[in-house]
Amino acid sequence: MVNDRYSRQVLFRPIGKQGQEKIQQKHVLILGCGALGTANAEALVRAGVGKLTIIDRDYVESSNLQRQQLFSEYDANERMPKAIAAQNRLREINSDVEVEAHVFDASANALSPLLHNVDLVIDATDNFDIRFVMNDLFQKHHIPWIYGSCVGSTGMSYTILPEQTPCLYCLLNAVPVSGATCDSVGIISPAVQMVVAHQTVEAMKLLVEDDAALRSKLVTFDLWNNYYQTIHVERAKKENCPSCGMEPSFPYLDYENQTKTEVLCGRETVQIRAGGVFDLDGLAKRFVNIGDMKSNPFLLSLEYQNYRLVFFRDGRTLIHGTNSIEKAKKIYYQLIG
Repeated sequence: MVNDRYSRQVLFRPIGKQGQEKIQQKHVLILGCGALGTANAEALVRAGVGKLTIIDRDYVESSNLQRQQLFSEYDANERMPKAIAAQNRLREINSDVEVEAHVFDASANALSPLLHNVDLVIDATDNFDIRFVMNDLFQKHHIPWIYGSCVGSTGMSYTILPEQTPCLYCLLNAVPVSGATCDSVGIISPAVQMVVAHQTVEAMKLLVEDDAALRSKLVTFDLWNNYYQTIHVERAKKENCPSCGMEPSFPYLDYENQTKTEVLCGRETVQIRAGGVFDLDGLAKRFVNIGDMKSNPFLLSLEYQNYRLVFFRDGRTLIHGTNSIEKAKKIYYQLIG
């Protein structure tokens, strides 16, 4: 039911009362709860989306606070999982919206059970390994999704509609993408907000089912150098694309093509994914004489030599203080075996 809370949004003719009612019936999934994820989540919750599912594998650190809204110094001090901290804040913003949070590393197997009745997915991830998995998974399930990325003062966004537009695999074979990361060149918050503006407005068009208003071009910009461009990419769509072509094979849904060990964007950190789950209480007993520990119901943080290791219940470990996968594995095996 539409109330005064959304009155200014309802006055906007392309949305109106009917559009607002549609928004309140829709389910959006946001993959990643960093800069792009938190800003998109807040905008959609304030707009009155019916249900929001947020997924993130990481926890809040002080360096996040410069650009990742929804988080506070308390969240950073307590090393709260980003998805949980965001969920807590979003529920305070709009208690009428159902907000579901998951703390795990996204994979095809982990995501698939959550896609039931999802109307739209917003990309707020920080690496192309999971984006290619997303691309195949959402093509297979016919779910539209909105790609977004930013680094430095630059960013880009594109709306991907299964069976209609080029998919991400098609796109990256046609449009060059910078290899820069937040860790190497930094990032400013206005670049984040610009990408979010493009993602959120496209999301609202899809939620009110105004497909005619959707942007068909890829947007790219550099705020610092006053550059803005929209690029026609329709011809990038390929009939033999393994993800969206006439006979798709969805190669990135194969376990062999998914990363198990990776260097994370934004800081000197390596993630290692193990089979099974961690007994955090058991690890705490094992590490009692190893180094300083801090824990909450979701993770255990251990200071070891010049590194910090964070163990999550879902079997993941973040090794902070190195970009070397080999070194990270050595430290990991020293402690875990």
